Amino acid sequence: MNLLEIDHLTCAFGKLVVTDNLSLSIGEGERHVIIGPNGAGKTSLINQIGGQLKPSAGRILLHGRDVTGQSPSRISRLGVARTFQRNNLFQNLSVAENLQLALTVRFGNPLDFFSVAARDQALAARVRQLLQLVHLDGWDGRIVRTLSYGEQRQLEVAVALASEPKLLLLDEPTSGMSPTETARMIELIAALPRTLSVLMIEHDMTVVFSIADRITVLYYGQILASGLPDDIRADPRVREVYLGMVH
Repeated sequence: MNLLEIDHLTCAFGKLVVTDNLSLSIGEGERHVIIGPNGAGKTSLINQIGGQLKPSAGRILLHGRDVTGQSPSRISRLGVARTFQRNNLFQNLSVAENLQLALTVRFGNPLDFFSVAARDQALAARVRQLLQLVHLDGWDGRIVRTLSYGEQRQLEVAVALASEPKLLLLDEPTSGMSPTETARMIELIAALPRTLSVLMIEHDMTVVFSIADRITVLYYGQILASGLPDDIRADPRVREVYLGMVH
């Protein structure tokens, strides 16, 4: 069974169709990257999977369970986590406090956050594990606003992983990064455990072809092509509408 099945999904706003009868599957442990020109419907698709946007028709199945149109909180509890194009961190808290809050909201009582975080050694140990996963070891006490942009994006991945998801949705994780920061993010994503499936939107072809097991190309809400990286690279339709325009 695939981890995620998208079955004839459609999303429309009046006459504007952003997802057009789209079907797609994501396997256990797969790194699947979605590419396409601006306006292709990439973020709209991720928003439907994450529950931020409700489809007009079709189904989204997670481990065979229909989660179509369910709330983001419900979908999160079922094992889906995501990052967004814009940072979503508490800038005046420390790195550890951001992770402690994410962990406590997911697994404990958010109203008792600071007292629980202070006394719970298991929570502190989990924070250290998450920081190791995203290559921020020993950064517990740093205030988030003092981190570089790339370091904050690394922390966002750690916050998403705090819910122990089975599927991680990444929306343009390297957007705005320097080449050094981009290389660090490639290394981070590539090193994530294969118990975790990753569905990622990305525009940087170096990132795409460094990470992807499979690539899907969207064009006006439809799948133009989907397959192995070498097949996508060689597809004349993809080169015509997208890859030929990317530098």
